[in-house]
This record gives sequence, C-alpha cells and structure tokens, in this order.
Amino acid sequence: MADTNARVPEGATGVLVLASGEVLFGRGFGAVGSAVGEVCFHTAMTGYQEAMTDPSFEKQIITFTFPHIGNVGANAEDLEATNAHALGCIVREDVTAPSSFRSAQRFDEWLKQNGRIGLSGIDTRALTRMIRVQGAPNGVIAHDPEGKFDIPALIEQARAWPGLEGMDLAKDVSALQSYQWGDGLWTLGEGYAVDAAAPDAPHVVAIDYGLKRNILRNLVAAGARVTVVPATATFEDVMRHAPDGVFLSNGPGDPAATGAYAVPVIRQLLEVGKPIFGICLGHQMLGLAVGAKTYKMHQGHRGANHPVKRVGSVEGAGRVEITSMNHGFAVDADSLPANAEATHVSLFDGSLAGLRLTDKPAFSVQYHPEASPGPQDSHYLFEQFVGALKDVGMNIIELRQLISQLPAQIAESPEFFDGGVVIRVTGKTQKINSLIAEAEANGLTAYRIGKDKEDGFVGIDAPIAVPDAAWVASTGKVICSIFHNAGATALNFDTQPKIR
Repeated sequence: MADTNARVPEGATGVLVLASGEVLFGRGFGAVGSAVGEVCFHTAMTGYQEAMTDPSFEKQIITFTFPHIGNVGANAEDLEATNAHALGCIVREDVTAPSSFRSAQRFDEWLKQNGRIGLSGIDTRALTRMIRVQGAPNGVIAHDPEGKFDIPALIEQARAWPGLEGMDLAKDVSALQSYQWGDGLWTLGEGYAVDAAAPDAPHVVAIDYGLKRNILRNLVAAGARVTVVPATATFEDVMRHAPDGVFLSNGPGDPAATGAYAVPVIRQLLEVGKPIFGICLGHQMLGLAVGAKTYKMHQGHRGANHPVKRVGSVEGAGRVEITSMNHGFAVDADSLPANAEATHVSLFDGSLAGLRLTDKPAFSVQYHPEASPGPQDSHYLFEQFVGALKDVGMNIIELRQLISQLPAQIAESPEFFDGGVVIRVTGKTQKINSLIAEAEANGLTAYRIGKDKEDGFVGIDAPIAVPDAAWVASTGKVICSIFHNAGATALNFDTQPKIR
C-alpha cells in the first residue's frame, strides 16, 4: 500500500484513493476522469465484459483478482445490459492486444467508449486481502494521462460518499417501460437464438430491479415467454399482463431501500398465489416480503467459483453446486419465518443462499444460476420454475375464490351437492392411481368414474368444500374451470393442461 503523502510516481497516470487515506498509483486506461463508489473484488477468470455490464455492479469499482484482464478483447455479444454499470476496474497487468476470434475491439477502447475508467499495475492480491480483512471500502478511481491528481481532494471525495447502505439503485438501472423479450441462449456459430419464445408458452412477468440479459435468455430457453416491467411496477401493472408466474430480478443497492416500494407488490402477488422465482436482489426482496431481515456483508460474494450446498427438504439435499455470485447484502437466515425454509447455503461462510416458502409457490436463490460469467450447475432452477408453470394453471387461492362464486353458478345443478366435487384427471392410468392414493392418504374418499383409458374421473367426497390444500399442493396440478356434463357441474383439473 502506498503512503498517503507520497508524491505521484513518474509514469503514474491512474490512482485509487480510499476513504481510509490509502493511495495506490498505477497506469490509467479507458476513460479519463474520476468516479467514486465501493471497491470490491471479483474472482472470475473470464467474463470481465459481462461483469462490467452487470447492473448489480452499479456504483462499484471492481478489482479483478485474475491478472490477465482484457486479453480476449471485447465484442457486442458479451453484454448483460445496454450500458456498462461498474464505475471502473482495477487489474494487475496492462491490457494487451486481444487474442480471440470473437474480439471486435480492445478492452481498453471499449472502456473508453463506455465512459469507464481502468487502472493497471496494482497489486490486486494485496488489495483483495485488505478488502477481506477490513471490508469493502469507499474509494475514488481516477485517470489523467498527465498524471495530475489532487490527492487530498480525492480522499475527501471518497470520505464524503455515503456508501451503499440505504441506497435504492434499482430505479436508476431499471427499464423505464415494459417490453417483450423472446431471445434465447447463445451458441457457437449461431449467436443468440432470436424470437425463440413460443406464443403459447407460459407467460413470465419479470420485474426489473437491474436484471441481466442472460436471465431472460434462460427463462426463454426453459420454455417461457417473457414480459419485463420496471422496478416500480405496481401490483396492477404486473397483473395487467396476466402472468402465469413472476420473476424477481437481480439488481444493485440496499434491498431494504428498494423494498420500500417493491415489498408491498410482492406481498400482494403472494396473496393471490402467483408462482414466484427470485435471484440475488429478487431473493432479498422475497425474504423481506415474508418478514425476514437483510444485512450488509463484510466483503460480499463476487465471482464464478462459489460453492453452494443444497439443504433442508429440497430435492438433491447434500449436493454441491459451483455458482456465480455478485452481492454485498444477504438475507439473515435466523430471521426467516416459520413458512420459509432454507434450501441452499454458501460453503464459504455459511450465509443463506436460497429459500422457499412452504405455503406458497415461491422460491429464490442468492446466487446467479444464469452465470454469464460462470458455471452452469444451476440452470435447472429455470427449468424447475418454468416447468411448474406448464403444469399449474389455477392455484389454490384462485380456486378458493372460484369456489366462493359457485352457488349462483350451480343453482340449477343439485347433482353437485349430492355428488361432491368431481375432478377430471387427464393422463396415464398410473398418474390417475397416484392422485387417488394421494387423496386417500389425506383422509379423503376418492373413487373413479368413466371408462376411457386416457380419461379417468376422481370424485372427492367434500361437497362444495375446497379439496384439502396440502393434497392440492402435493399434486402440483391445479388448473381449474367450471364445466357441465350430463347435468352435473364440476371443477376441472388437468394433470397435463395446455397453457391458456
């Protein structure tokens, strides 16, 4: 670390000044100027362009621990947002000429074009160790080709910056209006799949707190069509799009600050039973919505090599996934309410990395299953979320609302009162038998009517009453409508429904 009072060394054209008064001189590149924010470190060996454009890095200066940053250049495909969001980057070695057939320009040129500052020649190992011991500091990164810096003024600028706690940055990086997204994943020689979403696919509304594009691509690849709405979208704004499920995106800043307007909307979505999947900030928003607390981490988790273990009753408990992470806040596991179960924990520090609700179709993870950059161990989460939407139409809460309206609709169908609620099951005989067994295991009388080998009819001996909520949830198949058949009125449940 450099002496606070040291003069600018010969040849130094860049500097990092910390609020503590420490000064690190190096060689500036990219844009000329200065920027103040939180200094963090990122351990991924690849994906520097994706990291610089990740909206979650808003108001942050990235220290890349891998020494050779910029060696594959930059291109127009490896972007997670339209603009760069990290304020700048700190690297060990000077940026060299790119060595990649995908490169369209040098990385330092790309930084300059995007108004972002780079600083090379820094002992990034020492800086990383300092952050690990002291926590992520506030700092100013500056670049002047003539090497003229007012160090005392830069120190005061770093000290005056309030830090990320209390900052709502989602509004700054979110989309300003709704839009449709239909592109899928990238493949070598083909690029990104264009207009890959089927028009009759399950509809996911993604609330944009600062989302990465690869999240949208993974939702489409898993079989969804996506509509993106701004971070400030109201409950009515979301429901206007008639979503089958709602996605809560990643994003920057303090979750408690963003939660002031986001949490009430999420609580309303939970009340009507909409399936929800959250990532990163979205995970924190879900935690706050059910009454948990969040906190600022000492150093945060940022990189593409973070081991996470599945825990609790989640499928595959005990398995370890290598994940991509980028967060400086976390949900306090000890503050989770009784209806929230921990599903994943970080093997680095034991912090909560995933949760799900036991009474609602909602789950979330603190890490980034879409990677970009990083491993793809957790892509299954997108398939799990979208796959459930393909199977589930109307949920138990919507069913209760529908049942409350039944008396007027079935006034001329007394058979309904005598025969109980008739459930039509479409699928293989094995599945029908399984549903009957589940009903009986929950203390309900079940029987089959009908002879078609593809169609069986199961009657539940509970006139007018809603089928047991636990049983309905266990089937995972709750699409419902009113139909008349031979004078009888019933509720229709399809085990393999077509998306309406």
